[in-house]
Amino acid sequence: MIVDCAVYESGVRMERELELDHALEASRANPDSFVWIGLAEPDAAEFGRVAEEFNLHPLAVEDAIHAHQRPKLEMYGPMMFVVLKAAAYVGHDEVVELSEIMLFLGDRFLVSVRHGPGSVLSDVRKRLESDPEQLKAGAIGVLHAVMDRVVDDYGSVLSNFDEDVDEVERAVFSTGRDNYAERLYKLKREVVEFRQAVVPLMDPLEDLASGRLTPADTSMLAYFRNVHDHVQRVADRIEAVDNLLASALNANLAQVGVRQNEDMRKISAWVAIIALPTMIAGVYGMNFEHMPELGWSLGYPFALSLMVLTSASLFVLFRRRDWL
Repeated sequence: MIVDCAVYESGVRMERELELDHALEASRANPDSFVWIGLAEPDAAEFGRVAEEFNLHPLAVEDAIHAHQRPKLEMYGPMMFVVLKAAAYVGHDEVVELSEIMLFLGDRFLVSVRHGPGSVLSDVRKRLESDPEQLKAGAIGVLHAVMDRVVDDYGSVLSNFDEDVDEVERAVFSTGRDNYAERLYKLKREVVEFRQAVVPLMDPLEDLASGRLTPADTSMLAYFRNVHDHVQRVADRIEAVDNLLASALNANLAQVGVRQNEDMRKISAWVAIIALPTMIAGVYGMNFEHMPELGWSLGYPFALSLMVLTSASLFVLFRRRDWL
């Protein structure tokens, strides 16, 4: 559905009702104006009206309706189509919640489409409306503000990741005997999905920062370079977190193997300790007639003492070798 439709003149929102059919015409009434239409999870019929009004390219329209696109920037003649992945970290589930933002930029218009949860676009609109100087840059200024907010949120997600990774890393190297492989694997999977949202954004930002795209205002190049630097740092940190999780996972698996070996050593040691008395008892329990010990009055105490002595000796030996 259409969540907002407004015309901005010299960075100021015009306080009047605006019908979709007259949006583009209203934006061209003033050389310093543009229209910004926001939609949330539109269906084909609803978005078809917007596409017809602004002459949007069919391929970009199809992407905007069906979503599930990777971050990208494509030019369709004078129109720019940008796909972004907004991210938020859900701490209690340790998952990254992704939503898609799609932006159509053309001559004095911007159409934004959101799929999934999130308030990035509404927050950016409110912030820009409180600062008309930024809105004077027009649609390209809005694009920068949205990208800047999305990349800032990436940094917040990484900060939460760092906390969880530090926590699980301390747990792995603690004296406890829990297996954290499942938690580590889930975190690593979330990092991989998060990387797929961040890394593809670097090329579009580089294109915008370099000025290779005609719609880019030269006054905005420095701002896009700044966002590109931020996303580069985020990508580097994601790589570091991924490597740290891989190392922690390997360490956890190694510790599990070591603990299993320790358990096997203890079991083997106790088996050996029990085996000697069993062997002695088995010898003395053999039903033969000619056994000297059978006629010895101290035979029974001797057998018991022998069992205790051999068991104690093995216990001390295994204890000194850290098997028990």
